[in-house]
Amino acid sequence: QVQLVESGGGLVQAGGSLRLSCAASGRTFNSYAMGWFRQAPGKEREFVAAISWSGGSTYYTDSVKGRFTISRHNAKNTVYLQMNSLKPEDTAVYYCAAGPSRALLSYEYDYWGQGTQVTVSS
Repeated sequence: QVQLVESGGGLVQAGGSLRLSCAASGRTFNSYAMGWFRQAPGKEREFVAAISWSGGSTYYTDSVKGRFTISRHNAKNTVYLQMNSLKPEDTAVYYCAAGPSRALLSYEYDYWGQGTQVTVSS
């Protein structure tokens, strides 16, 4: 079992930055691929970014490439999402997820956090 708790969301003006954190419980954190997803009001949840267990591979959806950076600190059981140059369309609830390596491509994650709200004002 892995429990995930997101933090770092909030209200920011367009062009600003936020760093989301996702703290994981459990001793096997460093064996999981980690992902960030988001869901805006009235829309389906969408993939944002993912990182392999070692941190050696990262993946991003096109709309955030060059603006968002995913990273992880296995000793701290934490994954981060640094978000720069934020846009109003980035407004959503952001969720982190943990899963096996195949989840990097399949998006089939086993564990999910409760989410943290990010609101970007224009």
